[in-house]
This record gives sequence, C-alpha cells and structure tokens, in this order.
Amino acid sequence: MTTVVDAAALSDFCSGQIRDAASTLWPGQEAVLGPVAPSVTGYVQQIEVGGRPLFAKHSLLGVSLVSVMRGSCGSWEKVAAEQTAYAASPTSLLHREAAHLDALAAGGLAVARAAGCDGGVLFTEPVTGPTLADLVFKSPERTGELLGRTLSALEVLQRPVVAEQADRAAINERGIDATFRRKFNGISGRAYLDHLGTDRLEERTRRGVSVIVRQVIARLLRLRLAPTLGPAQVLYGDLKPEHVFFPDGPDELPVFIDPGLQRGPAHADAAKLVSRTVLSLIAVPPPDGTTAILDGIDAFVQELLQPMRRAMGGLYLRKLLVTWLMDTTNIATTYLSAPAGLPLPEHAGAVVERVEAVCTLLDRVSALLMADADPAASWRLALSHVAKAARR
Repeated sequence: MTTVVDAAALSDFCSGQIRDAASTLWPGQEAVLGPVAPSVTGYVQQIEVGGRPLFAKHSLLGVSLVSVMRGSCGSWEKVAAEQTAYAASPTSLLHREAAHLDALAAGGLAVARAAGCDGGVLFTEPVTGPTLADLVFKSPERTGELLGRTLSALEVLQRPVVAEQADRAAINERGIDATFRRKFNGISGRAYLDHLGTDRLEERTRRGVSVIVRQVIARLLRLRLAPTLGPAQVLYGDLKPEHVFFPDGPDELPVFIDPGLQRGPAHADAAKLVSRTVLSLIAVPPPDGTTAILDGIDAFVQELLQPMRRAMGGLYLRKLLVTWLMDTTNIATTYLSAPAGLPLPEHAGAVVERVEAVCTLLDRVSALLMADADPAASWRLALSHVAKAARR
C-alpha cells in the first residue's frame, strides 16, 4: 500500500500550522510545543502559550491521518495546497467542533473549554483525571454504573441550544454508519481491503484477516439496511471511553471531549460505548475482570431496554449489535491500514496484536445476526463470544 507522505514530514507540517495558529490567536505570547499524542485520526499536540497549558488539535482536510498518508486525498502537494482554503472555511471540521463545545457548555454539559480556533487548529484547555476506560479497567465491577452515568449525562443533548447546533453544523462524518459506508462501498472499498494490514501484519495472518473482514463487511452491509426505529435523536457522535473523563472521581459527573454532534438512531451512542469497551477488554483484559465487565455491559444495556415493549426492545437490541460490529470493523481496519511510520496509541497497538481474536468475534456475531435469531439470545451469545475472545 503506497504512502504519499511520511510521518516526519506530516508532523513537521502540522506542528508548524499549530505554531502559526497560536501566534495569530495570541500575538506576542511565547508558544512552546510539547509532546504529540499518537493518533490515527487528527494530529494532537500539547502546547503552552504564555505559560498556559493547552491541547492543539489539527485536522487535515477533515479526514484521518491514515487516509492522508495513504493518498486518499491525492498527493501530499495537493493536500498541503488545499489545506489553507479548508482551514479558513467556517464549515471545516474543527470550526464545527469548537461550536459544538460551546453549545454543549451552554446546554449544561461539562466539556473541555475551547480556548480558540484558527487556521484549522482547535485549542482546548486540558481535562485531567481518569477516563471511563481507565476506571473500567481499574474497577470492572463498576462497569455498568459508569456506562450508565456517562449516557445519563448526555440527556442534555436534546435541549434546544444543543439540537439547533447539531442541525446547523453536524459532524456527520464521525457517524458509525456514515464511516462504514464511506470506507467499504464500491471500488475504493475493495481496493482498501486488498492492502489491509500490509504494514502491520505478517503475510499469512494478513491474508486470513482479510478473508474474515470481507465476509463480515458483506454481512453488515446487508444487516445495516434494516428500518430505523423512530425519529433521529441528537447524538454525541464520537462517544469513546477515552473521550469521557472523571476529574472528580467515579462518583461525580463526567467531563467530555471531542464531540461530533449529529442526528441519528437512539442506540448509536450506546453501541459505540459497548464496541470500544469490548475492544479494550479483548486487547488489554484486566486481571480477573472479564466477567465483571461483561456483566456490567449487560446490566447497562438491560437498563436501556427496560422501558421498551418486548418487540421494540428486540429491534433496538438487534440494531445495537449491528452498529457495535460496524464500529469495531471501522476502527480495527483503520488501525490495520496505518503506515508503519505512524505511531499508534498504545491501545491501538494492542488491538493490532489481538486482531485475530477481534476478527473471530466479528465473524461469529455477524453470522449469528444473519441467522435472524432471537435478539435476546443473540445478545447473550455475543457476550459469550466476547468472553472467549478476551482469553489469552
């Protein structure tokens, strides 16, 4: 798989734009660049401006770093030339994200504070404390409670000030279904899969993974066509456990970062939480915590189902399962497609190491859904397959 720019050149470009944006927003103040946070999506770097610690997030044309490096947007010269106009647009990804943070704060949600946005760079104040992912790993017996507290805090998403912003400037490109369709439909999707894992896997493993992933995608493209369950709701849109912080401890309200407000099905935020919690469990299982985490995930989902009639609950559960698998397929294939020179976050590297277990889970659960079994039975079997996948 070709690479149009190496990681060092990309890093130099993004860091330079971060420094320029800081100079524009805070003229005369010294800007000191700090460590870069490994990522496959956006370029994130710590920075101090006039002694004030901030995080700077840079987005190249609103697509992932993997896509840029692999040439999805054309040559590096073309990307660099188009970035100036893109960064100045009020509809650029990070301009929308900054507006989302402001709207969420106005709606009463605790979020990272946007300090400024210019030149395609969003600066936010740091959020400290353990993440949801950290707490689940440390206290598996509290998984259900923590997932529930996270989703309950997001009831403010339906408030007018938030809903209006979601309708005015949605970040639909962070939606699970939109990402899945963009990655895997058509000729470009087939070409993408032809080279999956080239830089990350031994060839024999790569071929086996490629076969399974193709089967899973074919099933999910059919399964995703099921009718929606009702009117679209406002979603957080990128509800990863590492985007949820508990600075005051697990008994207090969480603080959120990296929103991607959009309209979508009610189950989508919950499905992403389940997907990423399961993926972390398989990649880095806590000592003696697998059963407790799975029990917590089950309790979390059963609580969501409680107010629903049996038939509606079954449809909801089935949609949640399909969306969970789509999200896991999206992110696992992104990790596998990352060029060798692009540093992966620690958890991403762990997923790559355990990719055969992840693919086996995707294969078994997607086959189960194709059989159109009872949703409650499918859910129980899916959790049992997770337990097997998490065994070392």
